[in-house]
Formats: sequence, structure tokens, C-alpha cells
Amino acid sequence: MPRITASGIRNWDELDPARHPFAWDQDEDAHLRSLVREWVPHVLSGMAGWWQGERWCASQVDAIIRERYGSWAWGWSWRYYDGGPIGSWGGGPSSVTTPDETAARVVAALLEWREWLKRTAQRFAELAPPPDASPEDRSWYLERACVRLVTYALDSGAEGGWQGQASIILGWFLAATGMDQAEAERAVEGAIGGRFKSWVTPERTLIDSVGEDLAVGLTGHAPYQDHRDRAALEDLHDRY
Repeated sequence: MPRITASGIRNWDELDPARHPFAWDQDEDAHLRSLVREWVPHVLSGMAGWWQGERWCASQVDAIIRERYGSWAWGWSWRYYDGGPIGSWGGGPSSVTTPDETAARVVAALLEWREWLKRTAQRFAELAPPPDASPEDRSWYLERACVRLVTYALDSGAEGGWQGQASIILGWFLAATGMDQAEAERAVEGAIGGRFKSWVTPERTLIDSVGEDLAVGLTGHAPYQDHRDRAALEDLHDRY
């Protein structure tokens, strides 16, 4: 199966767990481990060999996962260092060791990715504006969603490049609410506009500003300033 493209990564339909069933049991666990073990080199390259053997193994495992599970599984290796949510896999040089250890890390990373996708889809459902929301109400929902999803990306463990994850998640969210993918990407880019930086945790005021800009850009209305009538919903979202 060809590698997923940059456009495909930003296409929520390619990743939405509701659209891509995933059956996992002890037999599947054992089978994937056996497939991975076959590709672990008997002698590792290490630093002296620029980890060529380890990188080669990682690329073969990636091909196995894409072929076996489909496009949604591309993020199994999207590690913290690269701005992703995966802590179980650190790349070929650090994660390819013995056959058993490598297989265990691959399985853990795949399951971690699937669970993260499921949590992300749940967040989208919780934060989505009601279909019949007025422009004013929609603005409030979008501003709150943006703030919480940016914070969600920050809290995922991502390090360098976290802002890329935040941008992707926001685009997914807007697409999940029915917006055209290209339009969603333009809206997110217009709101963020390079204001988030790699390795830098933004101030809450900056996150709030991006949320308001996204909401205004999409609805033409500023978010409500008085949220007392939505206190219960605010509390629900803040607890997650």
C-alpha cells in the first residue's frame, strides 16, 4: 500500500475510527509480533553504522502495518519528538533492539495510536456545534473547541513540532463538523498564522486569541463574552 500523502494525513475520513473497523485479539497480537520479529536484523548497525539496519527494519514494519491495517494506521510511529502523540515508539535507532522487544514496542505503539484516534473522535463529538446552532452560538462553540483542541495537542506529549499536530487536529475537527477539507485548512492557517512555535508552550492568552480568530473568521461573529448560561458545558469540557 502506498504511503499516505500529506493531504491524506489531513483528511479525517482516512483516519476516523468510526469509518475504519479494527479487530484486535490475542491471535492478531501474536501474528503482528511474529511478522515484526522476522524483520529485526540479527546484528544491529548501531551508531557506527548510522543505524541503517534499524531504520531499514522500521521502514519494513511500517509497510507491514500499512498493508495490514490500512491508511488510518499511518500514525503508529508519529512519536513525541516529531510532534506526534506516540510515546511507545521512538524510531528505528532507539526502538529496534531484540526481536521480542521491538515487536512489543510496535504493538504498543499501534494500540496507542488507535486509542488516541478514538479519544480524538470523542473530543470532536463533545465539542461540535449543534447542527441548528445560530451563527452567534456556532462562534462560541468554535472558539471553545479551538482552545481545548490546541490544549489537547499540547497535553499529548508532543515536543518539537507540536504546533503541526494542533493544526492537523483543528482541521480534522472542522472537517468532522461537515466543512470541506480545503476550506478547513485555510481557516486554521488563517487563525494560527505562524503564531505557534516549535518547542514553545504558548500563553493562554495567545491560545484564546487564536480560538477567537478562528470563530470570527468562520462565522463573522465574535464569541459570547458572558458564558454563565453555559457554565455546565464549560465545566464538562474543562474536565477533559
